[in-house]
Amino acid sequence: MSVVRLEHVSKDYITEGIPVPALHDVSLEFRAGEFAALVGRSGCGKSTLLNLAGAMDVPTSGTVTLDGMITSQLRDAALTKLRREKVGFIFQSFQLLPTLSVVENVELPLLLDNVANAREAALARLHWVEMDGYAARMPYQLSGGQMQRVAIARALVHSPRLVLADEPTGNLDSSTSELILALLRGIATEQNTTILMATHSAEASAAADTIVRLRDGRVIELLQPLKQG
Repeated sequence: MSVVRLEHVSKDYITEGIPVPALHDVSLEFRAGEFAALVGRSGCGKSTLLNLAGAMDVPTSGTVTLDGMITSQLRDAALTKLRREKVGFIFQSFQLLPTLSVVENVELPLLLDNVANAREAALARLHWVEMDGYAARMPYQLSGGQMQRVAIARALVHSPRLVLADEPTGNLDSSTSELILALLRGIATEQNTTILMATHSAEASAAADTIVRLRDGRVIELLQPLKQG
């Protein structure tokens, strides 16, 4: 079953009254447990595709279906609810709140939704990324790789169907990047969660099941490389 489906999706932005195309006639489908990399130069449409897949925006034409719901048919409140319940976000710059401890950062999405046992769930996710021993620390006390692991725990704390990773290894050295990519692989295979990762890195994209190459808002290549056992 597909978690995200884009059917003939186009997206235009208006600049000084003139439509500027960002995506053109994109049709893609991503299934549960699939790890897909969106690859291309800046401005090729990667971020726009992530925004549409994660219900942060709606297409100009075509349809985006997220976990069975057509996003363009939903009002703002329903889109917000869909994102909170179904989507996790991982960013290049980590985006941890500096005034909150590690565990407070992770449990925050649950507290915003008044979920019971938020602290217990946050500690469980920190354990999964091997950061439970750092729960009381502040973000400034962590390395870049540690902050990204905390960000991954936060993205997973509400058990989303889809995780969007925007250049998740962009600020990390090669060995730390390999660790983060292994965690993303684990999210897909162990938790049956769909991962969509935007990246410039050939090394990062090689970790994915599916590679979507974009140029000028169009899909120019769709690859599913064989994994080495």
